[in-house]
Amino acid sequence: MIGKTILIVDENQTSRAFLSNLMREKRFNVLEAGSGKEALIVAWRDEPDLVLFDPIFSDMRDIEFIQKLRQSARTARTPLIALSSDPAPARREACLNAGANEYIVKSSGALAALDEAFDRAFGGEAVSAEVPESVQKSRENGLLIVFLSAKGGTGTSSLCANLAMNIKDQNPEARVVVVDLVLPIGSIAQIVGYEGNLNLVTAADLPSAQTNGDYFLRELPEPDLWKFQLLAGSPDPQHGNNLKFERIGQIVDALRASYDFIVLDIGRSLSRISLPLIQQADLISLIVSTDLSTIKLTGTVWEYLAGQGIEDQNVYAILNRAVGLEGLTKTEAEDIIGFPIRTTFPYMGSNFALANNLNQPIVTKYPKDTASIIFKESAAEMVRLARQLRARKS
Repeated sequence: MIGKTILIVDENQTSRAFLSNLMREKRFNVLEAGSGKEALIVAWRDEPDLVLFDPIFSDMRDIEFIQKLRQSARTARTPLIALSSDPAPARREACLNAGANEYIVKSSGALAALDEAFDRAFGGEAVSAEVPESVQKSRENGLLIVFLSAKGGTGTSSLCANLAMNIKDQNPEARVVVVDLVLPIGSIAQIVGYEGNLNLVTAADLPSAQTNGDYFLRELPEPDLWKFQLLAGSPDPQHGNNLKFERIGQIVDALRASYDFIVLDIGRSLSRISLPLIQQADLISLIVSTDLSTIKLTGTVWEYLAGQGIEDQNVYAILNRAVGLEGLTKTEAEDIIGFPIRTTFPYMGSNFALANNLNQPIVTKYPKDTASIIFKESAAEMVRLARQLRARKS
């Protein structure tokens, strides 16, 4: 609501930046704090209309934070909404008993739940009807699809690039961008043959006001044959070490506001940086190879993601047999992982590596291969499922 002020409290800088940008789109005034003690100072000084906080603090207990706000006359009646990275029922109960109005777990459905919480807090006026049409449209677009794996060597980046190419091929009017977040060295530039200087590190060095959607639409390259635009990853470890991680959230927000499909390659980089992006994703493509060690690790990763509020309906698991003929079957892999595998890519011998080395999409190099058919079918299914899941949120 225009004129309302929200204090966002989150020690995770990427998550805090994402929420701040989202609240500004909704025409709220935004205050930020990166710790519990800092948040108390800001809340008592500026008296925001609502406090949105992740209750996991390193400098104080969540219950103490809530109680201090409730005991002060300045914030005794202020709505307190916990947007938590901890799904544990015990923490939820403790926060609510201490005086929090709402407890929402960070997950694929968290943003819709947050809007409903704002409606309750502000009497149905949380999102103003005066929000510009261009902003409303940007929130309807920007389907976010994340590719990740539990272990290297599963062909995640190659599948990401090839499926993104097929998404663009099947949706020619759509704006499609691929973002390489694999660290410390990106991998998609080598697959598609891009050798330019614009990459995630150099983009993050630019002022945030410059790296808006128009900038990326204008400047990002479109590698030959691949059809999508690319924000390449770090070209070497030294550049990777210089990445301004706090800018990643803002960059992804800018892309979501301007592109119809944002495809992120996270690789095996599961961290505090990538987790908020995974939680925001409309669809998560989890890549699995057939060897037992990778499948067991995938099961471990899934247990962690499920504990962070990720629902299995948002996961599009792919068994990539193209990287190795031997190994477990689809059924055996599903039993270990604990959720269905949506599709399996067949063994391609040396063709898989050859297409990568020639910087060519599989469907271009081997148009009659069974794998090319599966790429097309899988791309169409992923788009359908992502749209379906987005519709459920709204």
